[in-house]
Amino acid sequence: MDVIQRDQVQPFVTKDGSEIRELLAYRNSSIQRQSLAEARLPPGAATAAHYHPNTEEIYYIVSGKAEMTLADTSREVGPGDAIAIPPGQVHTIRNTGDKDLYLLCCCAPAYEHEDTVMV
Repeated sequence: MDVIQRDQVQPFVTKDGSEIRELLAYRNSSIQRQSLAEARLPPGAATAAHYHPNTEEIYYIVSGKAEMTLADTSREVGPGDAIAIPPGQVHTIRNTGDKDLYLLCCCAPAYEHEDTVMV
């Protein structure tokens, strides 16, 4: 059984500029075909516009407020919202609140810098 404690995972900055903690992936567990990470964006910060040719993502907003942009559509999102991001779709998320934005990001296959294309 793999149990990873969030506070024991070192955060790193992804190619799009967000700080994430990779909670479960092939790099630290028996999970082989996906990854789960916690991302944090401070107030006013946004990820750079990008897409993943091979990876589909799910963002799940844990706390904070944000504007999610997928292709040419933008929408306000907040706690409890789950966002589907198909492969190849340009996307960005911007923290519109006055506190850190926390979201869970599930990627299948697992997140890789090499599968991130900046726009």
